[in-house]
Amino acid sequence: MSSSTTASNPTFQFRPSQDRGGSNHGWLKTFHTFSFADYYDPAFENFGSLRVINEDRVAPSTGFPTHPHREAEIFSYVISGELAHKDSMGNVETMVRGDIQMTSGGTGIRHSEYNDNKKDEVHFLQIWALPNERGLKPAYYARHFSDADKTDKWAHIVAPVSAEGVIDERDAKGPTPIHAALNFFGTLLSSGKSVEHTLLPRLKGPGGNKLAYVQLVQTSGYNPRKAPTDGKGGALVKVTLGGQEATLGEGDGVFIRGAVTGDQLVVDNVGDKRAEVVLFEMDA
Repeated sequence: MSSSTTASNPTFQFRPSQDRGGSNHGWLKTFHTFSFADYYDPAFENFGSLRVINEDRVAPSTGFPTHPHREAEIFSYVISGELAHKDSMGNVETMVRGDIQMTSGGTGIRHSEYNDNKKDEVHFLQIWALPNERGLKPAYYARHFSDADKTDKWAHIVAPVSAEGVIDERDAKGPTPIHAALNFFGTLLSSGKSVEHTLLPRLKGPGGNKLAYVQLVQTSGYNPRKAPTDGKGGALVKVTLGGQEATLGEGDGVFIRGAVTGDQLVVDNVGDKRAEVVLFEMDA
C-alpha cells in the first residue's frame, strides 16, 4: 500500500524486445530501448531522466574509440566479459561482471570503451541519464556488485549523489553516485523466487509521483527475434504493481507511469532459469 498522499493510478506499457531498435554491425550487436544513432522513434526518446539504454555486445579486440560527451550521466554495467575504460580525466581500468562505472560528463570529457579480450565478447548495458544540473565538473566513479549481492534480492547500484548513504568518491562501497533523480537496482532471481521493492520518496519537490522501468536482461544470447513467452529458451518474469502486471521474456521491458512513493513493485521468476533483472526508478 502506498504511504504517499498522492493517489496511485499505475499504467503499464509493455516494450517487447523485438521492437527495440539496434542492429548487428559484426563487431557490435546492439539493442536500443530509446532513439539512438540511426534508430528513431518519437514515442521512445526518453523516460523521466533516462535517455539511453543500449544492450551491447562487443566482439573481441574491438570497441568504441575515443569520443566526447558532455551534460550527460553515462554508466556501463557489465553482464559478462571484460570492458576496458580510458578517459581524459586519467581513469584507466578493465571492468568485469558486476562492475559499474559512472562518468559524469558535465562540461565535457572524452573516453573510450574497448574489449581487449582476444577470445570472448563483452556484454554490457550502456545507460545515459540527463543530469539535474548543467555545467558540472566532470567526475568518475567505479563500484562492484557481486552475484551474491544480487541473488534473490535487490542490490542498490546507482543513487542520487545527495541521497543518504551515497559516498561521493571514485571508489567506495554502496550505490554509485549520479547527478539525477534516478535509482538503479539489479537482481539475480532464482526460479520460483520473488523480490519486492517499495518506491522511494522523491528527491525534490512535493507529492510522490514516480516512474519505473523494469527490463529482463537477454542473458541467454543475442536474439533479434521475439523473446520467448513460455520460459523455454530463456528466463521469464512477471512484474506487478497496483493491480497491473506484465510478463517479460528476455530483452523485454515495461514502462510504469502513475505510481507513487510507497507503492510495492514485485518481480516473480515464473520460468525455470535464473533471471537477471534491472529496475530504474525516477521522479516523475
